[in-house]
Amino acid sequence: MTDPLSRTFAALADPTRRAMLARLSEGEANVSDLAGPFLKDMSLPAVTKHLKVLEKAGLVRKGRQAQWRPCQLNGEPLREAVDWMEQYRIAWEEQLDRLGAYLKTKTEGAGHGRRK
Repeated sequence: MTDPLSRTFAALADPTRRAMLARLSEGEANVSDLAGPFLKDMSLPAVTKHLKVLEKAGLVRKGRQAQWRPCQLNGEPLREAVDWMEQYRIAWEEQLDRLGAYLKTKTEGAGHGRRK
């Protein structure tokens, strides 16, 4: 996958990776802190693979401070995904507004011929 938007959505498709991003939204964390909550269900290499997917998508940046590897959330790919989805939200809202207006005219028109 070379398309950045596709990499973002692929990275977001996994609940473990979403949980890692949620943790990083609170502030930077080192790899072992990020891995901690998942180690009872998966191995450290599996957690590291999830982290690499997030890095390749550009959602996480790893720094280096001596032996500490702090990870930070990079929100730019998320903003790009939101912008992409926003186009479709607007289009669907317009279609639903038109449908609502159409149904309202049909309902109002049908109400005139009713018997009491």
